[in-house]
Amino acid sequence: MNVIVVKDRQEGGQRGYQIFQAAYDKGATVFGLATGSTPVTTYDAIVASDLDFSQMTSINLDEYVGLAPDHEQSYHYFMQHHLFNKKPFAHSYVPNGLNADAEDEMARYNQIIADNPIDLQILGLGQNGHIGFNEPGTDPKLGTHKVELTESTIQANARFFDNADEVPRYAYSMGIASIMKSHQILLEAFGEEKADAVKAMIEGPVTPDLPASYLQDHGNVTVILDEGSASKLSFK
Repeated sequence: MNVIVVKDRQEGGQRGYQIFQAAYDKGATVFGLATGSTPVTTYDAIVASDLDFSQMTSINLDEYVGLAPDHEQSYHYFMQHHLFNKKPFAHSYVPNGLNADAEDEMARYNQIIADNPIDLQILGLGQNGHIGFNEPGTDPKLGTHKVELTESTIQANARFFDNADEVPRYAYSMGIASIMKSHQILLEAFGEEKADAVKAMIEGPVTPDLPASYLQDHGNVTVILDEGSASKLSFK
């Protein structure tokens, strides 16, 4: 892994944008996108740029099961607000959280990824080491799947809802196998609360107990950390 340590998430967003732009300039046309607070500064830099995505494709990592696209906490809504309304893509794919047929949705999304190999995948990192909604114990051979969210993930996401009871308990998520097929991966992690997961991801063994550790087996991963998230690394 290529590890970059910056002062804060604002600088991290700029460095993330530089990597994104470099992939764009080299001919990347399919971008895997993440949601949550982590990539927002990178998206802000993309919005402020002159990059044109009118011939590009985006594929999002995940979506809550049960939330409509116009729900303010859906990942459809998040992407529209933070990126797509200002930088529209020719095609933007997000799992359909209202598809009650999980097998159908999983097959549909796996086919989208197969038809559009991802050039650059952006990832965040959960405090328990999840990437996308691939929670600890997830089979690394899985493609898109329906996930029962762990209590720690529910609690981490509760700040976006009026109360924890409103947080969906399931999500559709791109699988670890899907993520690992991406040509290039950019993972961003900010905040001291991520420090244990960062250390385990980079310095620990590859284990299903920490899904992000599988990224050690990928040949082209850049990790952008701030001082807090990098605080427990032995080599910083």
